[in-house]
Amino acid sequence: MAPSVRLSPAARSLFDEPLAIAVQGLGPRQQVTLRASLRDETGELFQASARYQAGDDGQLDLARCPALPGGSFSGLEPMGLLWALQPQKSFWRLVKRDVRSPFLLQLEVFEGHGERPGRLLAQAEHERAFLRDGVRRVPVREGRIRATLFLPPGNGPFPGIIDLYGTGGGLPEYRACLLANHGFAVLALAFYGYEDLPKQMKEFHLEYFEEAVNYMLQHTQVKGPGIGLLGHSKGGDLCVSMASFLKGITATALINGSVANVGAVLRYKGITIPPLGINPKRVKVGESGIADIIDALNNPLEGPDRQSFIPLERAECCFLFIVGQDDHNWKSEFFAVEGSKRLQTHGKEKPEIVCYPGAGHYIEPPFFPMCAASMHLLFGKPVMWGGEPKAHCEAQIDAWQQIQAFFRKHLTGKPSGTSSKL
Repeated sequence: MAPSVRLSPAARSLFDEPLAIAVQGLGPRQQVTLRASLRDETGELFQASARYQAGDDGQLDLARCPALPGGSFSGLEPMGLLWALQPQKSFWRLVKRDVRSPFLLQLEVFEGHGERPGRLLAQAEHERAFLRDGVRRVPVREGRIRATLFLPPGNGPFPGIIDLYGTGGGLPEYRACLLANHGFAVLALAFYGYEDLPKQMKEFHLEYFEEAVNYMLQHTQVKGPGIGLLGHSKGGDLCVSMASFLKGITATALINGSVANVGAVLRYKGITIPPLGINPKRVKVGESGIADIIDALNNPLEGPDRQSFIPLERAECCFLFIVGQDDHNWKSEFFAVEGSKRLQTHGKEKPEIVCYPGAGHYIEPPFFPMCAASMHLLFGKPVMWGGEPKAHCEAQIDAWQQIQAFFRKHLTGKPSGTSSKL
């Protein structure tokens, strides 16, 4: 019997779902190298490989066989070939630009454990999709709003969420659509660097975001009375500002967000919040040319920078802070703790803070490979994001469950029994 790769699900799975990988038809205790490859939409290649030894029966099941030292990872890692994917181009991050098409994952089995791949014994292809069957993708161009709404299959109304990314700009849709697969109506909202929106991140008007909130609150497929906000990085502090000044927000989840306004002036109805000061002298650049910017921002508790602290005590919602404790973009844990102190000082409910040791800045949906460093638009050079790949991967899986449980609890009133594994 010739060796073959067995996958479950066989041909196609959603990107945030586990994929079971096995090889059958090998010789007893045969040594093989498995390699996973994936190209993004720009054609850039991501690869991971691992060394294995088949069982006495010639079977190799990644859920039961540990990877041997010498590959991209070692130990019992059923999803290692996915989370360990690394770009062959320096400082490149895996993102999904068009969620309507899947990523194509290629798996190859080679003979032996050499530095160069041995003879090809078996191969398989598998689609990693972003849209579950029946999820509707609706481009939104109403008033000034530039966004995409994802609606789950079936008859609504559904709990509604606005999803914001960070300083990269544009309109990333992949997190929003993956969340919609789980029963939420999610609006991926662009706020700069897209179509006719501002080209640069210099000044934001909260009235734009208010339009998006009202759009969701009035939508027949969105279950009221309030909606949720989900923001990562710069999107996080925008969500804090929205929750602090706008009506109709019930729950706000931040992934490595800030409680101070960062990077651009924020204006709303005569109120101006200046951006937190930056001291470029505190940026450390190593021999690799990669910048560590963790100390670049000023302290929002000191001097004039206190004006940048967002008055989150005005918010009428519950907060969840997801914190990567090895975030090198900024001090996410400090921001979460100071936000918590401020809320409690003003008699507000203590927020949930979930901290992940070994997780970096880009905590994405499950099984996105960790990005250790990439270009930063504001600094104009590659910066380190932090994180240790295995711990980061585990954080992504757990955080994804935490975020969904938080929104289910506060937007539908139904608790779901998720407790943190970490």
